[in-house]
Amino acid sequence: MLAVNPYLNFNGTTEEAFNLYKKVFGGEFTMVQRFKETPEAGKTPPHLGDKIMHISLPLGKNSMLMGTDAMEELGQNAPIMGNNFYITISAESKEEADKIFKGLSEGGKIELAMSDTFWGAYFGMVKDKYEVQWMISYDKNRQG
Repeated sequence: MLAVNPYLNFNGTTEEAFNLYKKVFGGEFTMVQRFKETPEAGKTPPHLGDKIMHISLPLGKNSMLMGTDAMEELGQNAPIMGNNFYITISAESKEEADKIFKGLSEGGKIELAMSDTFWGAYFGMVKDKYEVQWMISYDKNRQG
């Protein structure tokens, strides 16, 4: 496994929250992508185009804090504060990603089956039988 990182979901306040985290932890965002900047932009209500699809802030050498605006109006489940986070697993191979996803899915609920994404990752989301939310990812374009 390459890394395990927290992924936070907010109901429209991701940018505000991450500006606070940047002030507290320091550093610079390595990615800020808004919904209007994705291939799905045409499906996004115009007044939500500036909301955050993905943001990431390094927290030291091997850690990353990531987040998104997850809103019902965008077809997502609105986060419930207190369980508005995922643990992300960055796998070293597609096979490892599938193995981890399969194991966490047993007795749980698949939110998004493992599949290729427009951002170049092989990715899936699952809530395990203990209600812990996971994102599993293999970056096919990663060099190393």
